[in-house]
Amino acid sequence: MTAIVFIDGAAGTTGLEIRERLVGRPDLSVLELAESVRKNPHARRDALNRANLVILCLPDDGAREAAAMVENPAVRIIDASTAHRTAPDWTYGFPELEPQQRARIAAAKRVSNPGCYATGFLALARPLMWAGVIPSDYPLTINAISGYSGGGRAMIEEFENRNSSRHVKTVVRTYGLTLAHKHVPEMQKHAGLARPPLFSPSVGRFYRGMMVEVPLQLWSLPGRPTVSDVHRALKEAYRGENLIAVVPLDEPPEALKACRKDPPQPHTAEAAAPLTLDVESLRLTDGMKLFVFGSEKTQQVRLIAVFDNLGKGAAGAAVQNLNLMLGFPETTGLLPTEA
Repeated sequence: MTAIVFIDGAAGTTGLEIRERLVGRPDLSVLELAESVRKNPHARRDALNRANLVILCLPDDGAREAAAMVENPAVRIIDASTAHRTAPDWTYGFPELEPQQRARIAAAKRVSNPGCYATGFLALARPLMWAGVIPSDYPLTINAISGYSGGGRAMIEEFENRNSSRHVKTVVRTYGLTLAHKHVPEMQKHAGLARPPLFSPSVGRFYRGMMVEVPLQLWSLPGRPTVSDVHRALKEAYRGENLIAVVPLDEPPEALKACRKDPPQPHTAEAAAPLTLDVESLRLTDGMKLFVFGSEKTQQVRLIAVFDNLGKGAAGAAVQNLNLMLGFPETTGLLPTEA
């Protein structure tokens, strides 16, 4: 039987990305409203209650309003906004978060899609907390950079419209300077932290791609874990996963070649250059790679998650949740990690 899916907010950046992954699938029928009635409340209400599954790609207030319009008890919802990510009656849509999360998502009527930054942070930090490497009261710091598509139409306009008075000319700019970024509450809650992490987000002059880093001073952690201990905990957490890969510790140069469009050739000056990691290396994919760069001498590590903010960080995550909720193979319609 073909499932009916309605994307409320399909004209937005995330909505268009989700639609691209769903249209043409033989197991789905994407319900679309004509442009003339797209914002008509009666037409929207009908579509919201006629679909088997609804995906909300709206601002927070709009998502709350749309969710309240769903009166059909059979309709299931995925909300891509921030509105319900810490709500107790919504299931957090990160299947790899912990062993039972897939089953919870599959059974849920209401699922909140994770924030892109939170996805990278939780992928790195949550397994280490489960393994007892990081205590719940540890003061974690997150450094991250995203492509400007993560800010939606307004930010895209700022970076791309040279005639706009708000045109952004800089290469990288930092923000979240009030220390109240909207992803922090879900980071704290779903990591199980006693206090909010210190989050330093930035946006760069590139359309899509994301890098989230969590630095750790291993000497300050209980038990003084080694770099290998940290890597082993991540590797064990994601064993057998299709969309999250932990790059081997002992082969970083080879692993990084897969993240470069034009890998350096052996025996060249470029090949001998210091290792670098490209924030755009997994663009146009729905997977994620996790890296552990460390020094046993200084007892420090840099944990880095690389992924596409519109892939595993948004649209790809929504499709993954949709597949689980409708009983389809989890990676159906998703883009492979190696593009």
